[in-house]
Amino acid sequence: MSLILVAAISLHVLSAIAWIGGMVFLSFVLAPLVRSRQATSEAATLFRSSARRFRLVVWGAMAVLLMTGPILLAQRNISLMQPSTWSQIVEVKLGLVAALFFSTFAHDLVLGPKLSQIMAIPEAKRTEREQVLVASARWVPRLSLLTGLATIVAAAILARS
Repeated sequence: MSLILVAAISLHVLSAIAWIGGMVFLSFVLAPLVRSRQATSEAATLFRSSARRFRLVVWGAMAVLLMTGPILLAQRNISLMQPSTWSQIVEVKLGLVAALFFSTFAHDLVLGPKLSQIMAIPEAKRTEREQVLVASARWVPRLSLLTGLATIVAAAILARS
């Protein structure tokens, strides 16, 4: 195995670990802390600061995954330009990756900024649409986490095929 391939595999796996691991940490450690009855305003500030900082990790991981993924596919003689030749597991994994990237873009570039604006409005003055958006906003990261975990399963199956 060439040094370039080892580096590509290592960077790909480490980027996936950083991204999905960070989502697990935010979802199962920090978010419940903030939602707890004993949460302080400092806990909410910690969560927001952590999430903003984690965004840099995610975008970096996405860049590395986008660079290393095609290298790893090419090593298996799989061309991104010939989808008709893809196996079912490659289709599933790439579909999950696309969904994860889309949900991340939507969360970071659309939903997050919109929620920041809405949260500045007193709750009693929010429109019904704004209230629905706030209530449903916590499902986007949860669905992204599930998509990320499914992507890891698909990657493991692909690696074994």
